[in-house]
Amino acid sequence: MNRCSLPHFLLAAALSCLGTAALLSPLPAQAQTQNEAAVGGRNFPDGTLRGRLRMLDFPQADLDGRLEVLAPGTRIRNAQNMVVTGSTLLGQDLAVNYLRDAAGQVQQIWILSPDEAATDRASASGKPLLNIWPFVTRADNEGS
Repeated sequence: MNRCSLPHFLLAAALSCLGTAALLSPLPAQAQTQNEAAVGGRNFPDGTLRGRLRMLDFPQADLDGRLEVLAPGTRIRNAQNMVVTGSTLLGQDLAVNYLRDAAGQVQQIWILSPDEAATDRASASGKPLLNIWPFVTRADNEGS
């Protein structure tokens, strides 16, 4: 006894038409900050922050006045977008864009050209490390 009111071939045809319509519909545009690209610079991924970097004993760095230990495998790119080693940057004060990984460590660093450094971008100064304040409960806030 067949409990489906539609024959199987009609059901399959209807599902394939719906699938084709879903594939052909336009996707929403991805939001991406392209301030640097507007002045002839590079495109940076979403979530990229601006800061000042001074490389100490690699993998330690001073980033916006805070001591950071760079993530294993951190990629550092110079203004020509070529990969450089951290030891070649010792003691230099550089304007950079950087990206953190899921653990909060600096994963990618881009050294900015003067044109890229002149554009506006969000910086992490005054913001918490992972956009949350860990270990704070509602009871802690009420007592203050």
